Amino acid sequence: MSTERLSIDHLNVPLPSSADRRFAVEDLSLTVSKGEILCIVGESGSGKSLTALAAMGLLPGNLGRPSGQVMFEGMDLLTLDEKTRRGITGRRIAMIFQEPTAALNPIYRIGEQVSETFRIHTTMSQEEIKAKVIDLFTEVHLPHPEQIYHSYPHQLSGGQCQRVMIATALALDPSVLIADEPTTALDVTTQAQILKLMLELRARHETGIIFITHDFGVVAEIADRVAVMQMGRLIEVGTRDEILNHPREAYTRRLLAAVPTLSPRKAREGLGNPVLVASNIVKTFTRSGVFGGGRTVKAVDNVDITIRTGETLGLVGESGSGKSTLAQCVIRLVQPESGDIVIAGGDFTRLSGKALREARRKVQIVFQDPYTALDPRQKVGDAIAEGPIVHGLDRKAAMARALDLLEACGLDRASATRFPHEFSGGQRQRICIARALAVEPDLLIADESVSALDVSVQAQVLDLLASMQKRLGFGILFITHDLRVASQICDTIAVMKNGKIIERGDPASLFGDPKETYTRELLAAVPGKGWQHAAMTTEAGTVTPREAME
Repeated sequence: MSTERLSIDHLNVPLPSSADRRFAVEDLSLTVSKGEILCIVGESGSGKSLTALAAMGLLPGNLGRPSGQVMFEGMDLLTLDEKTRRGITGRRIAMIFQEPTAALNPIYRIGEQVSETFRIHTTMSQEEIKAKVIDLFTEVHLPHPEQIYHSYPHQLSGGQCQRVMIATALALDPSVLIADEPTTALDVTTQAQILKLMLELRARHETGIIFITHDFGVVAEIADRVAVMQMGRLIEVGTRDEILNHPREAYTRRLLAAVPTLSPRKAREGLGNPVLVASNIVKTFTRSGVFGGGRTVKAVDNVDITIRTGETLGLVGESGSGKSTLAQCVIRLVQPESGDIVIAGGDFTRLSGKALREARRKVQIVFQDPYTALDPRQKVGDAIAEGPIVHGLDRKAAMARALDLLEACGLDRASATRFPHEFSGGQRQRICIARALAVEPDLLIADESVSALDVSVQAQVLDLLASMQKRLGFGILFITHDLRVASQICDTIAVMKNGKIIERGDPASLFGDPKETYTRELLAAVPGKGWQHAAMTTEAGTVTPREAME
């Protein structure tokens, strides 16, 4: 008897006629079996998510009608009418989306939103539904399930929101679960918990799981089989060991070569004078409780950091540890209650108005999401030139600087006349870096600036940051949840927990001999830490993945 839960056969998803290729997904055939985890990997634009959306019947309206077959329980999902399909998706086939905070409605309580699945697909009473939802919250290891039931999305952490989405997907015991990058934006400990939960669900429910990811560490942790996609086509498919350790295709080898490893380096010598000295920084927030009242949280608790010219300081820690709040205090996007900030030798703590705007030229920030960081109505050349113009440079000189920076960041000078939607995510992040560097800052803050990028683009952006830092000499405050990235590019790493820096040092010392239990827990949670890039055999002989890429 066949154990196949979902079978995709010669799937084609057409693109609009103006696109650079005919199909978003072309002639794709894949299966997932009972109790199997199939990981789909590939760069942005490879068709991973659109394959999932085709199976769910959620393709964007600007795409053509898909062809081929998506077989589930003897039915071709592509030929079903909308009503029949709604009765299957969400009930027998469920999906977990990448961004849980965007998938949850902010004006409804969590319990109401998860209960909706039961109200639509079952005849259970309200009391039975509530009991079932609380049981689901317990199954996905949410703390205080009754309290979570009455909470709003903004009152939960990112990891808790993702667990809520998993609980929603599991509500009716689906046969197939599709997870689209469900751990991308999560810190390592939360990510490890979600991956463990996936393995538990597979064992308990024998669910067939399609797990879309760009993180090969995740693949190493949970995959039974791996499918590699490029430009809408299936490049190769095999067992986890075959793909990770013995890939056949050059494209797969290039992806593997770009995967960051936990390879701590020693701090560089000959760094310059301090560009940032932040002393005794304190920032507190008062948060309202679920049932009224509130509590005071010290997001940043008496923190000191120093960054020198040409130095990269990494801030690592779980969500809520205070990393981003500290960065916002440094740039004065939020006002600390106390402490002193000196940037490039000038006081930054007590400035206001025009003086603060002028001083902010010395420090710039690159945010996590390049899609929301750029004005969609502004040409990228104008976006890059805007900062220098605000700070007194004439338009002609500012545009000349913008063109030079575009070229330095690996983009054509003609890109200046295009709009953000005409670029990929990696290209947009390059534009954001060019914009930040246009005012020639002494300090650059990179707040999770590569976490949402696929591994090859991530490697390119990190190389770009390193080369521009070497060329211009600015210091970098690099905020990340990926300890593998931090170990390779940072001179010093500071570990934050509950608003405090509990340990710091160069990567080799910190990761080689961590003193704090929390640091050891972070290192233990790195996905795929037991997997190392194996040597590969090619026609030219045995090479490492890095050599294969080169």
